[in-house]
Amino acid sequence: MKLTELNALEEASMKEELTRCNGSSKWVQSMILKAPYANMVELHEKADECWDNCNNNDFLEAFTHHPKIGDVNSLKEKFASTASWSEGEQSGVAVATEDIIKKLALLNEDYYAKHGFIFIVCATGKTAGEMLEILEGRLPNSTEMEILQAAEEQRKITHLRINKLLS
Repeated sequence: MKLTELNALEEASMKEELTRCNGSSKWVQSMILKAPYANMVELHEKADECWDNCNNNDFLEAFTHHPKIGDVNSLKEKFASTASWSEGEQSGVAVATEDIIKKLALLNEDYYAKHGFIFIVCATGKTAGEMLEILEGRLPNSTEMEILQAAEEQRKITHLRINKLLS
């Protein structure tokens, strides 16, 4: 899709496409209200502006649109509309050792139990070992700190997905 095609979409279709980039309904609605976009720079600037106007509840909503790192079943079942993007983003898990995958799964459960949402990291270009190190480093953080850290990771993911959508 091209930017001109995104700009020309009916609201429902634009909502569907933007939700693939970021699952926060507030972010999506704000983006729809700011359309049309003159160019990609403006689109990315508005994406940041809309994300900056979101709150913790909006962040948490966006996080629910991601599979757990390495969770192949949820990639296939729950996230069909973004599965190919998520698989590419998490490709480092596909070549990981079984020990690393098991440890990622275990620590993901610990993270969820502690913070109440899944571990969010911009996984593009990272190996499973690198994601495991990041998870180990962030697990001790306070939930408040983690919401903010995960929101920044979501920001990166959103920009990558906007670029994928309009490539």
